[in-house]
Amino acid sequence: MRPVAGSLLSFLDDAARARILGIGVRRSFGANELLHREGDPSTHVLILTSGWVRVSTSSRDGREILLALRGPGDVLGELAALHGWPRSASVSTVEPATVVQFTGPQFVSAVNLDRNFSMAVIRTTAVRLRDAEGARVDSATLDVGKRVASWLLRLTIAHGERAADGIHIRMPLSQEDIANRVGASRRAVARSLALLRERGIVRTARRSIIVIDPGVLRALADCGPH
Repeated sequence: MRPVAGSLLSFLDDAARARILGIGVRRSFGANELLHREGDPSTHVLILTSGWVRVSTSSRDGREILLALRGPGDVLGELAALHGWPRSASVSTVEPATVVQFTGPQFVSAVNLDRNFSMAVIRTTAVRLRDAEGARVDSATLDVGKRVASWLLRLTIAHGERAADGIHIRMPLSQEDIANRVGASRRAVARSLALLRERGIVRTARRSIIVIDPGVLRALADCGPH
């Protein structure tokens, strides 16, 4: 499966991917399996080769906060390996997934010895920092409808695939995921999506969103160029 944009493997050519993936051990998981638990001290690193996972943390009152959905090519747990930190978030599979698992020392050695790989790690970190900063700004300055529009616009730019009927966001994305990501109730997100559908801006199906008019979506988000 083609690596998603901005993922670790997307910054490597085929030969470099094969070299790096050849170091680790391949593993398979079913849907809804826990891969990392927030706070655990483990240092192993995973690179997704197929499927999608949910990265989340818990608020003080026990609510789930969705940090990201990660797909093929994404790396998981690299901060624990590089810094010795506990897991900063929990990771669970959304659907059946395959990974290549590295020990912490294997991953750190690859970063130290392979300049192309270390640059790919840096570039991936930069993408994630930019996305996190955008989410913080949106949360502080936009109402729910605009936060939903803004995040859908970001997903369209990062993961959208153009087709005759619009731009497909091919991610296993539920209304609850969107609500957890933008910090709103599921009901408020449902109303926002209904409004976008009524205006012919998006079309939704089960865990699938098609953006029909990205220009109007950008205007609604009121967040300027990305």
